[in-house]
Amino acid sequence: MKNRPKKSRPTGKRKPGLAGELEQPGSHSRQAKYILRLYVSGSTLKSALAVENIKRICEQHLKNRYDLEVIDIYQQPNLARDEQIVAVPTLIKRLPHPMRMLIGDLSNLKRVLFGLDLGMREQ
Repeated sequence: MKNRPKKSRPTGKRKPGLAGELEQPGSHSRQAKYILRLYVSGSTLKSALAVENIKRICEQHLKNRYDLEVIDIYQQPNLARDEQIVAVPTLIKRLPHPMRMLIGDLSNLKRVLFGLDLGMREQ
C-alpha cells in the first residue's frame, strides 16, 4: 500500500479582520491610505513648486486617503539623514508598499502617478 503525501494545511487560527488587511493585486492603489513625506530645502522655488504639485495631485487623485508631511531639511536635518536624502525635493511614499522615492519638483504628472502606483486613470 502506497503512502500518499499529506496535504499541508495552515496551522493556527486566522485573526479576525486579517483578510480585509491583505491587499488585492491591482486594487490597493484605489482604496489604501497613502503615507507620504516630502523633503524640501527651505523656501526655494523648486521646493515651493514640489509642495504645490504634490498637494494638487493628492487632492485630485487621493482625496481623503493620504497623509502628507512636508519636512524642511534645514529645520530637521536628522530626519533627512535618517532617510538618506541626498537630493531635494524628494517625495517618499511609505504606504502602500512598495516604498518609493521620487526626486524633483513633481511637475511630471504621469511620472508622479506611476511612482504612486496610480497610473493614468482619467483620459
